[in-house]
Amino acid sequence: MKANATKIADGVYWVGVLDWNSRTFHGYGIPGTTYNAYLVFGEEKTVLIDNVYGGFVNQLDARIEDAFAQEGRDIKIDVFVQNHSEMDHSSHLLETINKYNPDGEVYASPNCAKFLNQQYHDLEGIDINTVQTGDELDIGGRTLSFISAPMLHWPDSMFTFLVEDGILFSNDAFGQHMCNSKRFDEDYPLDIVEREAQKYYANLVTLGSPMLRMKLKELTDNDIVDKIKMIAPCHGQIWKNPGIIIDLYAKWGSGVCRDKITVIYDTMHHSTEKLAYQIAEGIMSEGVEVVMYFMQHDGPDDVITDILDSKAIALGAPTMMNKPFPRIGNMMYWLDCVNFAGTTSNKNALVFSSKGWGGGAVKKLQSDLESSGFNVIDTLDVTFVPDEDVLKEAFNKGAELAKSIKD
Repeated sequence: MKANATKIADGVYWVGVLDWNSRTFHGYGIPGTTYNAYLVFGEEKTVLIDNVYGGFVNQLDARIEDAFAQEGRDIKIDVFVQNHSEMDHSSHLLETINKYNPDGEVYASPNCAKFLNQQYHDLEGIDINTVQTGDELDIGGRTLSFISAPMLHWPDSMFTFLVEDGILFSNDAFGQHMCNSKRFDEDYPLDIVEREAQKYYANLVTLGSPMLRMKLKELTDNDIVDKIKMIAPCHGQIWKNPGIIIDLYAKWGSGVCRDKITVIYDTMHHSTEKLAYQIAEGIMSEGVEVVMYFMQHDGPDDVITDILDSKAIALGAPTMMNKPFPRIGNMMYWLDCVNFAGTTSNKNALVFSSKGWGGGAVKKLQSDLESSGFNVIDTLDVTFVPDEDVLKEAFNKGAELAKSIKD
């Protein structure tokens, strides 16, 4: 096939893949994605940074060939850098090495080298040079500096910094799952790119928020942040304006939130729904923004995205067989997996439910929320259909939840 590489700086090319058709990845809904890989031409060595997902090697090869053609060089890759071993960035690594230079050098973090062998079992004969923060590689007039970045978002993750050009190849950090014909953040409305970056952070990076804070401090203390002129992640748009996404990550990672409450509920016979609506009205009466999700139709990935910058949540489900309505279970597993405790945001929560006779949903939901990093400050457990007095109580509890985020 034929496909063009995109020059992102002198001697630096995007040679990745456009996956137009994907609608789910890492378990959440997406509007397509990219698997970004990059070629860096030095005076002495040419470097391929990261690889692509299985089945897409033809796109990668076509763009590599075009990049070499644009540079007027014979095709040979001297160095293969793997910032992360997950299959969407490494599936064709062995094939690429064998095609472009069986004697090429491979660089990765110690965990990445370990994980690559555990995933593929066929890397015999490939000697992986393991690197850590501070290690550098001179490729002739250009220097690659390696930066360990564990849990952003796997234990094996690292960044590669092209020192002279100020380009940070950040792999999964700072990415977005989007698939567009143009490569840069500035090519599209900023609010769209930021929303996809927020969804990406919320669902994939939240758990690593403590490590993110440490890494940003380390990069700042070592005067690297001020030297970053571009961030080239492995998914989505390349940040020509890196300060935007660095500032957003700093806010998300440290729990900076808006005056906003996310209301999440499911219902069987509309009783819990009535409570949800009244709680929302109470919240709004205090001038606080509400985002509402009905889990019969909405996905937990979007819920998580709004929870990230909400100061509180209200969570409701009917009781079924002394337990929360099972359809809410996917949401609860997702919250447990992501775990907002590390963001230090200390989000408040209100738990509510309509039961028949025995109850049990509220107790279980409260316990699960607290283990996922939420501070449950109130509950509402209603028998069967709420009457006007109960609806007024729900309204008041919503108002009190809103007041709690203003203190």
